[in-house]
Amino acid sequence: MDTPSTAVQETRDRIDECLHRAKLADPQVRVVPLTGDASTRQYFRILRPDNPSVVLAVYDTPFVYEELPFVNVCRLFTSIPLPIPAIAGHADDLGILILEDLGDVTLQAHLGVTQPADHDALYRQAVEFVFRMQRRGAELESDEFIPYRVAFDRDKLMWEMNFFVKHFLEAYHGATITAAAREAMNEEFLRIVDELAAEPRVLCHRDYHSRNLMLHDRNLYIIDFQDARMGPDTYDLVSLLRDSYVDLPDAWVDDLIRGYLKLGGPAKATPDAFSEYRRRFDLMSVQRNLKALGTFGHQTTARRNPVYIQYIPRTLSYVRTNLERYPRFARLREILF
Repeated sequence: MDTPSTAVQETRDRIDECLHRAKLADPQVRVVPLTGDASTRQYFRILRPDNPSVVLAVYDTPFVYEELPFVNVCRLFTSIPLPIPAIAGHADDLGILILEDLGDVTLQAHLGVTQPADHDALYRQAVEFVFRMQRRGAELESDEFIPYRVAFDRDKLMWEMNFFVKHFLEAYHGATITAAAREAMNEEFLRIVDELAAEPRVLCHRDYHSRNLMLHDRNLYIIDFQDARMGPDTYDLVSLLRDSYVDLPDAWVDDLIRGYLKLGGPAKATPDAFSEYRRRFDLMSVQRNLKALGTFGHQTTARRNPVYIQYIPRTLSYVRTNLERYPRFARLREILF
């Protein structure tokens, strides 16, 4: 088994070889590790004197460029079009993509250092991207693109609920779940996922939140889109507006939802349409936030990565609020809380 030091050296050797092939190697070039996401990919910024920096996405294994989900979805999102980082090169045998450098300012970070007046315009733009993805995505549907071949179906949604039970309730929270409680919980989860899986499906980013939206040259960009798939039209808006990483006032959430509905035409902007969409939005939020808690529990207990612990209270609050808002969730609320 490789020791940490040999694994680091092996990664650095792959990076050096990639830079050499791409004619980016230079004694003055600096390789700076970046904070990664919850995946096994590693990211490095390549700082070059008198030239724009680039970012290397280093995969844990070699790949075939044309078969890489990131590349496939990149072609789809470019066709929509949506603002995403450009691919500047690749080394398949080394498992490395060379990407445009969008900097370090996520939407989450930007919110912390700017005034609320600036936030509204960015969120409205982010909502418009969701609508554009859904509308144009329907027009571009083709088996050529991976996202149209995978979906948030019953099995996937239920798998995520079970992931929450295993990694948050049991592993992180240390709960002992009786057979009766597990059966009751499964019944409630199945009611939720059956309703969500039955909804008409649209193209979804799948992880559309403030850490996957970047500010670069005052423009908003979308990253981490390789897991895009088909799902309910509420999915990406829930990810954005019931974000584990930021607090958004409920009145503002309502206003942004109304803005989204207006993009679809006057027929979708009625009070009844808002109420029904908000009900479906809250249902999706229950599933999505429970899934997020499972991810946070897994990162903490299995991956030994404690950074996500700080986001658990906000996510739990979202779940509690929705379970208390609707009588249909009374049984599930008793089980979980």
